[in-house]
Amino acid sequence: MKKWNMIRWILGIPVIVLTLILVILICEPEKSGITRAAAAKSVALALLSPEELKNWEKEYGASHFAADEVGEWYVPYLDYLYENGYLDEAETPADRERAEGLLTYREAARIAEQASGSLKRLVSENRRNGTKAYPEEDWWLLYDSLLKELDPEKTVHTESIRIYGTPENIQGCPAWTAYTSLGTLTFYGLSLDSYVDQELTVWVRDTELIHVQKDEGQNTLYRNVWILDGDNQGLMVYIGDIQRKIPFRKSYKKTEELIGNLADLTMEHGKIAKVSVKKERISGKVLSVQDTAIELEGYGSVPLDEEYKVLKTYGDIKRQQLSDILVGSDSQEFVVAKGKICAVIKEREDAADQIRVLILGDGFQSRYHERIEITCPGSVRKVQGDSETMLDPGSVVSVTSGDGTCSAQRLILEPQDGSELTVTSLNRAQGQPSYAGRLEILDTDDGLVLVNELELEDYLKKVIPSEMPSSYEKEALKAQAVCARTYAFMQRKSNTYSAYGAQIDDSTQFQVYNNVEPDEKTAQAVQETYGKMLYYDGNPITAYYFSTSCGTTTNAAIWDSDPEDTPYLRCLSLQTARSRLSFADEEEFASFIKNKDFPAYDASYPLYRWNFKTNGTIIASHVSGVGTVTGVSVTERGPGGVAMKLLVKGSDGETIISGQNAIRSALGDSSLTLNRMDGKTSEGWSLLPSGFLTIEETGTDENGVAQFRVYGGGYGHGVGMSQNGAQAMAKAGMGYEGILKYFYDGVTIEEKE
Repeated sequence: MKKWNMIRWILGIPVIVLTLILVILICEPEKSGITRAAAAKSVALALLSPEELKNWEKEYGASHFAADEVGEWYVPYLDYLYENGYLDEAETPADRERAEGLLTYREAARIAEQASGSLKRLVSENRRNGTKAYPEEDWWLLYDSLLKELDPEKTVHTESIRIYGTPENIQGCPAWTAYTSLGTLTFYGLSLDSYVDQELTVWVRDTELIHVQKDEGQNTLYRNVWILDGDNQGLMVYIGDIQRKIPFRKSYKKTEELIGNLADLTMEHGKIAKVSVKKERISGKVLSVQDTAIELEGYGSVPLDEEYKVLKTYGDIKRQQLSDILVGSDSQEFVVAKGKICAVIKEREDAADQIRVLILGDGFQSRYHERIEITCPGSVRKVQGDSETMLDPGSVVSVTSGDGTCSAQRLILEPQDGSELTVTSLNRAQGQPSYAGRLEILDTDDGLVLVNELELEDYLKKVIPSEMPSSYEKEALKAQAVCARTYAFMQRKSNTYSAYGAQIDDSTQFQVYNNVEPDEKTAQAVQETYGKMLYYDGNPITAYYFSTSCGTTTNAAIWDSDPEDTPYLRCLSLQTARSRLSFADEEEFASFIKNKDFPAYDASYPLYRWNFKTNGTIIASHVSGVGTVTGVSVTERGPGGVAMKLLVKGSDGETIISGQNAIRSALGDSSLTLNRMDGKTSEGWSLLPSGFLTIEETGTDENGVAQFRVYGGGYGHGVGMSQNGAQAMAKAGMGYEGILKYFYDGVTIEEKE
């Protein structure tokens, strides 16, 4: 009997094991799936950017979905997959129910196969599971493989972020918008509310969050947060780009000591556990701004904290960029901790009465100098770091690159008696130039840089004669002064050379400065228009100007800008009546540009009309890939007739050259001789005078080389005010305000604040 019991027990073990296995299999919950909408979004963003998807949707102009569903967030993603074969509408109809339903094995397999036939094997689709939900965790493993095929440039990438706010906890937050440490992101189809105040690892493309890969926990540290207000229950803070009330974990009694300060906040489960205030501040003039440091007068180069903030605290608080810190400005304080700048606090508007100019080398060819020598005619304050001395009149300061004089701290020379400093190592058209204001020298790895800081009005006194002959009419010079002042004011904000401590340079890239000595007439033009600038709709304009028109101007479209952004820059005819010229075809424009007698304000100036001979060999030297040039023609014109696309045909093919500057360069050559309106010739035009031109084929020479004659008109880009047009108007009795309002549509002339 005992033996039989033993046998039954032994035989019963497998039965028990099998029963347990069956129970486990039956009771184990099925893996959760992923919606078709979420999967479609991830695939679409692997194929193209959010902006590209918007453009595709606009061009597609239709939808697979019913009209009442077209506005749903998932529609463009699914439409794109339908159109590109990743989903079959016959198997997966386009409607809300399917979009919000779970992706199947069969659909996942189709997506994988469409991306790459070899990927289908990763899905393990079969007859039994084809219509079952594809597990979400398996989808994201598959997605990683899809990215290698669809997104080799890794535009979809992993980021570590913190979420500061979502529509759930931020009043007025747009739908599907999250404020994060990475900036403002959209998160269509995701649920992020539970992730606020947590460290996350995510997949993103551009500004769209695709998937939360990993949650690092509910405790985090918010660094460099600005405290706006608070009470013993919590703090109102500015974090990321939002204001938000965050509660204390425990009641806090001395909240008033925190307000108006920068702090680190230790967070536990969405509440503040600890506040570490940063109260050390320094101030000083900003001498340069680099990616990793800010140079301050009196402190030298101070490194930036990894999570530094730039905050505008006057008016409505706003987060700004490093590029918004204007060199030369002293309108901010710097919060410092452990020797690093944690925050730049801009407490007032930047003053607009000074400008900082990078002085280029001889011929405006280089921003670097091998040697700089400066003569000080009067008493000069010499500053370098915390060292300060007074130089006697007649002192000479000489610095050579690499000599160690000013590599650690820039050398500053500041006249005390209003005298100007002469740079004897530099040559301009006037000889050795002298500069008002102060000069700064900094030694870089590439050579010495020289910066001139001076009053904006003093700068203009040396710009006007360099940009317009002082012999011109007073009203023309005054129009030039207002243009130059407005242009300089706007270009200051560009901070182009902030790494060196300058806003602009002294070349034609901005405005030619101090190449020609000022005289009484140009100084009067500046003085009589003191502070006056051009405004459109209450804002200063970008006051472009150029030398000579061909009888018409163009607009900012030549630089691929939207003309609606600069409505004051209009295409207009420079005849006595303000109008606009339009050309029906190439023949009509050719007739216009070859007509020397077309009446316009600029008609008496040498470059109003010009022409020259060229050939296929010369053109081929500037255009690659076409072989022997056989034909050249303008295929597209911008407003006013300016050439925007040039077709060059050759023995090896053809190419399109786009942009008026590129066209001027392709057709130009230093060997060319231009025939001018005054009967004279001029040479050395590697860049043609303007893009207002037409081309005639004149046959071939004895060697079979194609010959061409180019007819053109005007000098400069053709946008804004024609300087010679302004001179002609002034001669005709027009005042500077009338001249300016002729060229700039709808502007007012006001004194800057």
